[in-house]
Amino acid sequence: MSESETMRISGLAKKMKAEGHDVISLSAGEPDFETPGFVKEAAIKAIQDGHTKYTLNPGVVELRQAIAKKFKRDNNITYEPDEIIVSNGGKQAIANAVLALCNEGDEVIIPSPYWVSFPEMVNLAGGTPVIVEGKKENENKITPEQLESALSPKTKMLILNSPSNPSGAVYSESEVRALMKVLEGKEIFVISDEMYDKLVYGDTKPFSPAAIESMKDWVLVSNAVSKTYAMTGWRVGYIAGPKWIIKACAKIQSQTTSNACSVSQQAAIAALKGDQSVVEERRQEFEKRRNYMYEELNRINGVSTTMPHGAFYIFPSVEGVIGKTFNGTTLNSSMDICEYLLKEHLVATVPGEAFGAPGFLRLSYASSIEQLQKAIERMKKAFE
Repeated sequence: MSESETMRISGLAKKMKAEGHDVISLSAGEPDFETPGFVKEAAIKAIQDGHTKYTLNPGVVELRQAIAKKFKRDNNITYEPDEIIVSNGGKQAIANAVLALCNEGDEVIIPSPYWVSFPEMVNLAGGTPVIVEGKKENENKITPEQLESALSPKTKMLILNSPSNPSGAVYSESEVRALMKVLEGKEIFVISDEMYDKLVYGDTKPFSPAAIESMKDWVLVSNAVSKTYAMTGWRVGYIAGPKWIIKACAKIQSQTTSNACSVSQQAAIAALKGDQSVVEERRQEFEKRRNYMYEELNRINGVSTTMPHGAFYIFPSVEGVIGKTFNGTTLNSSMDICEYLLKEHLVATVPGEAFGAPGFLRLSYASSIEQLQKAIERMKKAFE
């Protein structure tokens, strides 16, 4: 396995900040907002009320009931609490499922650009990642024809991430249905990572493949409270699916970490059951930032980007900058450009290589407009 590039660069940016450098980090997938006050208060009360012991391994029943209601309310899919497991973040929820389902040599189809951890999870399980490139002209999404051509007798699973990290692409209902049509009747599982389902913009509506009745027994849906409620550090993710797979995930979790943090689970209950207006307010703010980044990035020579429709990332192509030189050093890749931006102009980004898409940078706009404006000015200066 290789280290997570996003975690590595975020760590380097934090280290440089600690050393006194004025680094603007656009590298971390982390909202700059605070966890909502009512969620913090629920956590404090949980400590005072003694919710500090082990819980049931799959998560407390009240939280799994709240998750089931969230799925019905937001995604129009129905799950019972025993078809849901709560894990230590969305990352563990997905890793459990990959480990539960993948045998040595099984192939897992992963559209690129992909979240950095997907291929490594498959490697950890002994499987083989099969990368299918989402073309820029198709908003970084794959087509049914591409999916069909990637299938083989060894295909065990498709991992679909919509809204996407890193590109912000969102598959429409018709696009999801067309992809699932390719898999219908085949013994192929789907992990649908819907982490950013509440962060979509304009007329965009995300659609879960689990809402297709004929696919329900083959789909697992993962999510977390991390991004929607600015709770990245609380480490509460979850995955839902057929009961027998969830039991297998629970078995793995029982032997690796046991339950997610008891206090965090109480906070997650408050987040899911509480006033959701804070989510909409923050979504609107993210939309303003997205619009700003889209306009400004496309004004920089050598940079071009499509409009993201979800999450809080924008994924510009920097191919027009590749091959340029600075102080006698040629920038031969987006990795070189990323290092140049950090070391010379104090802007932390993540290179496209980390997501299986050389020639791109992932920029997170989960920072204030003031910070984004400073970052854009520095990038303009860097690329002049």
